[in-house]
Amino acid sequence: MAGKIFTHTHRVTYFECTIGNHIYHSRYFDLLEAARGEFVRELGVTCQQLQDDGTIFPVIEAHMRYKGPARYDDLLRIELWMNEVARIFNQRNELLIEAHTIHVCTGTDDKLKRLPAELGVKLEPYLKLQNV
Repeated sequence: MAGKIFTHTHRVTYFECTIGNHIYHSRYFDLLEAARGEFVRELGVTCQQLQDDGTIFPVIEAHMRYKGPARYDDLLRIELWMNEVARIFNQRNELLIEAHTIHVCTGTDDKLKRLPAELGVKLEPYLKLQNV
């Protein structure tokens, strides 16, 4: 496994569910985006601040494998880490989703750019291999 894991929790709302009482499939991408936003906040900056400074991270590829349904009022644990598959578990620790997204660092002009050095330093703990 890569470096440090970021964990975000989310309680499934009625709004996110289908008439069959499970999260509509595309909403899982919304949950991952919310978790990514909280991950950036954990680094001491917000996505809005990065954007205001001219840096954004558009998704250029996304894959998701569904293992089981999340239902209304489930408490989900979303685990994110760099260069690995993200996973979503319910409160019974059942794996529901495995996902992988690829992002690029661009300016708000959509041109590729280097990762801001200060952000790179903050990401280091999430990239390094952990001693087991």
